[in-house]
Amino acid sequence: MMKTETLHLTREWDKTFAESDKVDHCKVTFVNRYGITLAADMYVPKVKERRLPAIAVCGPFGAVKEQCSGLYAQTMAERGFLTIAFDPSFTGESGGQPRYMASPDINTEDFQAAVDFLSVQENVDPDRIGIIGICGWGGLALNTAAIDTRVKATAAMTMYDMSRVNANGYFDSLDEDARYAAREALNAQRVIDYRNGFYELGGGVVDPLPEDAPFFVKDYHAYYKTPRGYHPRSLNSNGGWNKIGTMSFMNMPQLSYTHEIRSAVLIVHGEKAHSCYFSRDAFAAMIKDSKYADNKELMIIPGAVHTDLYDRADVIPFDKLERFFKEYLK
Repeated sequence: MMKTETLHLTREWDKTFAESDKVDHCKVTFVNRYGITLAADMYVPKVKERRLPAIAVCGPFGAVKEQCSGLYAQTMAERGFLTIAFDPSFTGESGGQPRYMASPDINTEDFQAAVDFLSVQENVDPDRIGIIGICGWGGLALNTAAIDTRVKATAAMTMYDMSRVNANGYFDSLDEDARYAAREALNAQRVIDYRNGFYELGGGVVDPLPEDAPFFVKDYHAYYKTPRGYHPRSLNSNGGWNKIGTMSFMNMPQLSYTHEIRSAVLIVHGEKAHSCYFSRDAFAAMIKDSKYADNKELMIIPGAVHTDLYDRADVIPFDKLERFFKEYLK
């Protein structure tokens, strides 16, 4: 039998969005193949079919299920899908030690474990399962779709390629020498952490906000550090990842096989988002020389910035998401 960790789950409603009266909500847990128990919120339409199409949702990178992913999951459940929004390994209410670590492998496995869980639910059709990844989890969703043939449809929202940004910096500003210096600093930090017996946190979104902060930092602050999106378990709202928590992304490109994805993919990004280049480039690489480009789509939202696709229901194209998943999870 798979061993599970004992998790202490909050039972009261502690989300950054209002609870819907159109769906039933409960907490669930499932285990990944590394033995880490993950915590999730499940949302089920009150008007139920016998076996429902299902969607697993995660992200943004460093957020928790009480923030954006839960909003997406609840909204898609209102539209007829059984959904779960889960906390990744080592974060939020999910298990895994040490805390506040990330891994391109383990985090891809987290999505696959969510598909495992959904596949065995009595009220889910296992042939109609999709995933939604937000921000850094958009790239991880594409990586999952490239390896998991059970995923029939994938939406990547305001995506980051976490391998690219860790290796190259924002806007591909790091050259080889700068990357080497970053590796030196991270490995020096490993020695410090080992000597101290604990991992130093790298800090979440900067607060207080410097007057000369670039717009994308202001954008993150306006979400994670204000009542709009703050949550006490969110890494981005508080102390952030461990300083060495994401270093493995530097050497492990995660989008190498996206051109082999045969299932449907929808990539959505805001036109004015600092991160839009991730989606444009990921889409171009996915369809280049691909035999499976016909069911791939890039949707650019005019005027939208990065965090608009976190929680602004007037900007997030939920009608499009509903049509997309109903078409490919039929």
